[in-house]
Amino acid sequence: MPKGPSLDPTVKRMSVEVEDHPLSYASFEGTIPARQYGAGTVIVWDRGVWVPLGDPVEGLKTGKLKFALHGEKLQGNWTLVRMQGKGTERQKPWLLIKERDDAARSAAAHDVVQAQPDSVLSGKPLPEKKPAQPARSPDKPGALPRLPSGAVKAVLPETLLPQLATLVKQIPTDTQGWVYEIKFDGYRLLTRIEGGSIRCFTRNGHDWSAKLPALVTALSKTGLRSCWLDGEIVVQGSDGVPDFGALQNAFDKAGTAGIVYYVFDLPFYAGYDLRPLPLLERRKILRELVNRAGLDMVRFSEDFSASADGLLESARRLGLEGLVGKQLDAAYRAGRSPSWIKLKTQLRQEFVIGGYTAPKGARAGLGALLLGFYDPGGKLQYAGNVGTGFDDATLKRLQTRLARLSASRPAFADLPAAVKGHWVKPVLVAEVAFAQWTHTGRVRHAVFQGLRMDKDARQVHRESATPLENVVKASLTPTALPDTGKLRITHPDRVIDSSTGLTKLALVQYYAQAAPLILPHLKGRPVSLVRAPEGIKGALFFQKHAEAASIPGIKLLDPQLDPGHAPLLEITSATALLAAAQLNVIEFHTWNATARAIGKPDRMMFDLDPGEGVAWEQVQEAAELVRGFLKELGLAAFLKTSGGKGLHLLVPIRRGADWDTVKGFSQAIVLHLASVIPQRFVAKSGPRNRVGKIFIDYLRNGFGATTVCAWSVRARPGVGVSVPVAWDELSQLRSGAHWGLADMDARLAVGNLPWKGFDAAAGSLSRAMKTLGYTPGNAAQV
Repeated sequence: MPKGPSLDPTVKRMSVEVEDHPLSYASFEGTIPARQYGAGTVIVWDRGVWVPLGDPVEGLKTGKLKFALHGEKLQGNWTLVRMQGKGTERQKPWLLIKERDDAARSAAAHDVVQAQPDSVLSGKPLPEKKPAQPARSPDKPGALPRLPSGAVKAVLPETLLPQLATLVKQIPTDTQGWVYEIKFDGYRLLTRIEGGSIRCFTRNGHDWSAKLPALVTALSKTGLRSCWLDGEIVVQGSDGVPDFGALQNAFDKAGTAGIVYYVFDLPFYAGYDLRPLPLLERRKILRELVNRAGLDMVRFSEDFSASADGLLESARRLGLEGLVGKQLDAAYRAGRSPSWIKLKTQLRQEFVIGGYTAPKGARAGLGALLLGFYDPGGKLQYAGNVGTGFDDATLKRLQTRLARLSASRPAFADLPAAVKGHWVKPVLVAEVAFAQWTHTGRVRHAVFQGLRMDKDARQVHRESATPLENVVKASLTPTALPDTGKLRITHPDRVIDSSTGLTKLALVQYYAQAAPLILPHLKGRPVSLVRAPEGIKGALFFQKHAEAASIPGIKLLDPQLDPGHAPLLEITSATALLAAAQLNVIEFHTWNATARAIGKPDRMMFDLDPGEGVAWEQVQEAAELVRGFLKELGLAAFLKTSGGKGLHLLVPIRRGADWDTVKGFSQAIVLHLASVIPQRFVAKSGPRNRVGKIFIDYLRNGFGATTVCAWSVRARPGVGVSVPVAWDELSQLRSGAHWGLADMDARLAVGNLPWKGFDAAAGSLSRAMKTLGYTPGNAAQV
């Protein structure tokens, strides 16, 4: 037992089964010579009576052995759980767990090995080995450990996008280079510490510091220098296993003092960016820092190097959610990564709550929750009910919350007529375990686990595991990209955005995924490129025309389209798109006309640009106001996030008017809105003109002006993405940068469906001008 036993029921100690020893060993103390079995100094640390609880032969056979100890140091009931690994017959791995009884003690309050190190025979401790080098004085908590050469000096970023694991279908057969941690049943939490400031964030960037006062206080006692911690908060159940329901109740009852923070990664520390370091090095530093602090509320998430199949079976028997496998030599990268994988012990995922049924009999609150998930088309599909896993208090709290979200009709698409219930707005997310999916897409034997306050309902989709061979292939060849073949990425680990850790490789991989979605928006249109050779904090270069250093695969357009300049550019293929990203292009901007009809725009664009002091709710309201006015003019508007502060409205129009007419009319629309609703809108640009108001930017409707393309990344801190959205999603957006690279997987599955029918919706500009009373050249008179 390398670390010795612990009296804390929440601490599980790895133990190794060895062959039988002679009884004479029970009283032997001394030094066994080198090169002999068990060489080294030996003491008898404890002695007493071992009493099996139940049939010990059966317990040894099944791998769950319960017993009581009556020793001079160890007392009470214990359990050994075998981990079905691929160890030798002599050295099978087990976990030793203290049962909850009068002999149990908190690890923070009492470490039995450190408190009682002496022999029970001689009263003397185990002699310490002489250090090969002079021993250095003990470090204070938070003192700077020795950092490997790969650590890079860096300013602590304000925000951090977490690395995410990929759900896989099967266990890796090659165990080399992988370690496994428990998949905690809790909430992901990232913590930023700088001086006296300690802030805790969910994976989506919500600040939960005020919800976790006890944890913030505990973190203040660690003595850690400026850093970012990555981990999971849990509440331990009575059996020592993380209990998601208990965690939910802790927040509901404002009793978060019992929460434990298991930390598993250290992306930044003491002025250094540790993300380029191998996981092994980062965790070595983190383990040292956490162990020095010695806090019960903040613990290091231990890893296991045993085979995954045995570990997963042990996790299943202990009632754990699963395992997270990580490659020891991998850097920390924002977003979903092939170097982290998830292995689950059961079918379990989040579902959107779309309604509930009335209670029956003596039951209070509600009967069952009606569950759903969003399909790739953005529609909420019904997935069945969950009516178990609740206690009375949970039922009453749920019914109270759901009553406030009452809706007149179901949000589900294609709901079977037989499904009846009370409908609610689809904003709450439930964690549900279940036995299987039926062929009709329903969950069977579902059990409610709790609400997910850290998840966005629009990001809930039916989970599907990735074939392991695809994940392993991606992790072994990090610079080989989908559909690129010959393309090689130079400096793949170069950090483009220090606030999120976005690397050049991650950017190119994103555009490889997004290529089928962005290419239809780029097709046929001149494109302008925003290049960032030194990252987004360096100089940015806006490239509109061909240069001497051409991009492989890019199309040079007819020079007569823009006389007097070098040829305009067009991105026509994934090869050109990714080659541009390899050459440090971050943003792609397109014209409002196609190359084959460059003088006749086929769309108008309105950019809602909020000034200082404008709340996000006002931006959302402004989008609806502009849309409503355009509808009165007979024009359809399609919405997308800007990836920055505001929102974009694109209006498809029938080709016919020239640039000056389109720009003049768009100005007339803005002038009208600014005069009718002056408390909301302003028609003049400039920060001073729009304090507390929104400038509706129409200037992008002139010849040569461009707008950031849908699905383009933005060269701004936080690396937001411009994403097409449906109008019924507007109320759920948190900002113009609602989506970033870390959470694009689910949105890519939705794709361009929110803009379905864009071309067919092209409206008549002449009819709209007549409705507004506009004649070309007289915008100010409208």
